[in-house]
Amino acid sequence: MFGIFDKIEEFFKELLLGGIQANLESMFLDINDKVGAVATDVGKTPMGWNGDVFAFIKSINDSVIIPIAGLIITAVLCIELINMVMQKNNMHDTDTFEFFKYIIKMWIAVWLVSHAFEFSMAVFDVAQHMVNKAAGVINTSATVSGDQIVAMIDTLKEKGLGELVMILFETSLIKVAIEVISIVIMLVVYGRMFEIYVYSSVSAIPFATMGNKEWGQIGTNYIKGLFALGLQGLFLMVCLGIYAVLVKTIQITDIHTSTMTILGYAVLLGLMMLKSGTLAKSVLNAH
Repeated sequence: MFGIFDKIEEFFKELLLGGIQANLESMFLDINDKVGAVATDVGKTPMGWNGDVFAFIKSINDSVIIPIAGLIITAVLCIELINMVMQKNNMHDTDTFEFFKYIIKMWIAVWLVSHAFEFSMAVFDVAQHMVNKAAGVINTSATVSGDQIVAMIDTLKEKGLGELVMILFETSLIKVAIEVISIVIMLVVYGRMFEIYVYSSVSAIPFATMGNKEWGQIGTNYIKGLFALGLQGLFLMVCLGIYAVLVKTIQITDIHTSTMTILGYAVLLGLMMLKSGTLAKSVLNAH
C-alpha cells in the first residue's frame, strides 16, 4: 500500500516539476525573444522597417504637406521682405546687397522645404549607424542555458508536494508578468517607429518656418525632436545591453531568488525603455 502512495506522490512530483521547468523555459524564452527582436527592429531605418508605410508617409508629405508648407514659406518670405524694406527707411536707404542676401536666403529656404523629408530620413540613417555600432559592442546574450534550468529543477526534487505547488504558482505568476513586460517592450519599439513616421510626415511645415526669427523656433524644436527620436534608438540598445549583462551575472541557485531577480531586471528593463524617449529629449533639450 505504502509503495502505491509513494508512486502516486512521485507521479505528482514529476508533473509539478515538469510544469515548473516549462514555466522557467517559457519565461526566459519570451523575454529573450523580445530582446532579440527589439535589437533587430531598433537597428532598422523607417524605410527598412516597413516599406509600404514609408511609401504612404512619403506620398502624404509630397501631396498634402508640401503645398501647405509652400503657403507658409510664402508668408514667411513676404514678412521678411516687408521687414527688410521697413528697416531701410521705406527703401530710402536702399542697399542692393540686402536684396542679394534676401534672394540667397529665399533659395535656401525653398530648398530646405523641398528636401525636408530627405533630411528627416538622413537623421535616422545616422541613428541606424549608431545603433549598429552599439549592437557590435553588445555581444552578451541574455539567454539562460538549458543546463542551468535543469540544475535548478534538480534542487527541487527533495521538496514536498505542497511546496512544489507553491513554486509552480509562483513561477506561473512571474511568467505572466514577464509576458506583459514583453508586450510593453514591443509597444515601446513599435510606438517609436509610429512616432518617427508621423513626425517625418509633416517635416516640410516646420522647415518652412526656419527663415523667420520669430517662427524659427518651431523648426529648431522640430529638428531637436528628430535627433531625439534617433538618439532614443541608441538608448534602447544601451538598456538591452545592461539587461543582458545583468541576467548573465545572476547565480542560478535558489529558485525563488533567481526568478524574482530576473523579474526585477525585466521590470527595470521595461521601465527604462518607457523612459528612453524622455531621456533622449532631455539630453537634446527638445520639447
